Parts: sequence; structure tokens; C-alpha cells
Amino acid sequence: MQKTLIIAEAGVNHNGDLNMAKKLIEVACEAGADFVKFQSFKTEEVVSLNAPKAAYQLENALDKNESQFEMIKKLELDKKAHLELIKHCKKCGIAFLSTPFDLPSIALLDELGLDIFKIPSGEITNLPLLKAIAKLNKKVILSTGMSDINEIKNALSILIQNGTKAENISILHANTAYPTPFEDMNLNAIKSLQKTFSKHKIGLSDHSLGLHCAVAAVALGASIIEKHFTLDKNLAGPDHKASLEPHELKAMIKAIRECELALGDGIKKISASEKENLCIARKSLVAKKEIKKGELFTELNLSTKRPANGISAMRYDEFIGRRANKDYKKDELIQE
Repeated sequence: MQKTLIIAEAGVNHNGDLNMAKKLIEVACEAGADFVKFQSFKTEEVVSLNAPKAAYQLENALDKNESQFEMIKKLELDKKAHLELIKHCKKCGIAFLSTPFDLPSIALLDELGLDIFKIPSGEITNLPLLKAIAKLNKKVILSTGMSDINEIKNALSILIQNGTKAENISILHANTAYPTPFEDMNLNAIKSLQKTFSKHKIGLSDHSLGLHCAVAAVALGASIIEKHFTLDKNLAGPDHKASLEPHELKAMIKAIRECELALGDGIKKISASEKENLCIARKSLVAKKEIKKGELFTELNLSTKRPANGISAMRYDEFIGRRANKDYKKDELIQE
């Protein structure tokens, strides 16, 4: 059974509050996630002063009048905060991840000892960032929202040519809309990515509402699931509305683990749980009515009925035209 790697994406849903960030870690751990992931950035390195907000950022902003720069600045985590969150993850028993959006943040996460680097969809065409991460020769998870196959191939080439081993790169299908309409999820792209990039693990970064797309992705063979979560969808902030609440995150992970069990090994065979029903559900050859010894078995006096602890009903034709070797009462099992 393939165990799906589950990344609970806290992102910036801490709203700049370290205590809220710690609570998110606790929620992810309790839900059974493998990783809890935040975002690492220096606002001055990521957003220009006149950068507009996305529509979903405007709708869910803490302050409708602030710029994207001002909004993002409030959500920064400094080195001290990173250290506290890493410490809290260790205390809770869950692995820490963070997505770097700029070169100083890459250096910080490397200094803090992270061995997995997540490249967000928006950075798949950022050559300096790709090269900087590649040179670390760490494990890389590459999100592919807003990109086509050629852009993915190009990003992979840059990563591999600059020092990252191909086998250490995983690819996440994604759609960068918050939330993603179901008609735009295109989950079958997971199969296309598996075929095109067969050397890489393929997963899903899911921004749709609810949990069923993540579970469906696992059924399609996704080996990594990343999903945003929050303490409360009604909180102000850019990503809360498209995130799962704690009980939903727990339900999603439970459903994924059950899906993994249900997928099995793919070999069609009789399972242990159904063996006890074989005799009850299948049928044997029985006398349809009273039959005398020496009488011929015919369609008029031979039938198939439960249970299956006699001669298999598959041998019905073999017995038609034979002579009964004994007297039979109605519904009595036929004997050899």
C-alpha cells in the first residue's frame, strides 16, 4: 500500500500571530498530517510597492484599503518566529516545512536545516529562485499551477542542471485559483503528469472547496496531497475562505487513509473478509423435487440453490442425463 504524504498548508493563515501559528501546528498534528507548511518571505524581495491585489485577496483582506505590499508585510515570519515554530513542531511530533518566495528566505530555510524545499506555482518561471534551490541539492516539491507541460519541463531542466537529482523532485498538479472551481480542477492531469514525468512522484496541491478532490486524486495515484487549512474560515485574511477547518482537515486525512486501504494491491483475488460468505452466497446442485435412485437428472428435477457446501452449480450441465445414485428428497444436496 502506497502511503500518501499529506502536507497541511498553514501558509499565512496565522495572520501574523505566532500563537495562532502554533495552534495551527497542533491542529495539523492532531489531524494526522505528515507536515505542516508555512510561507517564508521578505516582502521587499517579493512584492513591488505598486503590485495590485488578486481578486480573492481584495475580497478576503484584513484591510480593504491596504496595498498587497502592506497586506503581505503583516504576514511575515522572521527568523525567531521560524525557530519557535520548528521547536513547536518537534514538541508536537510533526515535521515543519515552509515555502520560500525569495533568495534570502531560501538561505534562511537552508540555515535552519530544512531538507525539503517547496517551490510554489508562482515561482516556476523564476530562474534565480529555481537555480538557488537547485544548488542546495535537497528534495524539491514543485507546484505547477498556471503552467503548461513545457514550462514544467523547463523548470525541471533548470533544477537538474543546477544540482538537484531528478529522483529527488516531486511534481504537484495545481490550479492557482482560490477556491478552484471544480470544472477547472482537471484531476485527470495527474495521469498525464505520471505518464510524461514517470521518474517523478506526482501529487496534488488542492485549492478546491471540500475534501473530495484530494481523495479522488489519491485514487488516481497521487502520492502527495497539499491542502490549505485554517482555524476558522470566517477569519479575515487572503486564504481562509479556501481552506479547511480543523474538523474538515481531520476528515480529509481519514478519508485519504481509508482510500489507500481500499485501493489495495490490484490483484483480483478472494479477500479474507469475504471468504466466510462463499458458502452462504454461492450455490450447489440440489434436488428440485423428490428423485428416485436410478432416475435421470433433468432440468425438471435438478436445481441450484444455496448453500455452496455441495457440488458446484458450475457442474450443472455435467449432471444432466446422469442417473441418481440414491434417493433424494426435495432440496437435498446432490452427491457424487
